[in-house]
Amino acid sequence: MTIGMAVRQRILELCQENRITVNKLATISGITQSTLNNIFSGRNNSATVATIKKICDGLNITIQDFLMLSASVIWSRR
Repeated sequence: MTIGMAVRQRILELCQENRITVNKLATISGITQSTLNNIFSGRNNSATVATIKKICDGLNITIQDFLMLSASVIWSRR
């Protein structure tokens, strides 16, 4: 799994946990829908730290929370 794939997966997980759409995430994070589309389409293989920080701020979580994966996710990937 690449870093870009892991970031995409984590963004989807956070959207599901918060019961919001990717579009809503863009709105509350102050980033454009096209930025998220580029992350999801693979045109942007890795999100910048600034973009991840904006996502975290929009969700009221820390960067550490963003980077955390549940134990079940880690074990299922082995």
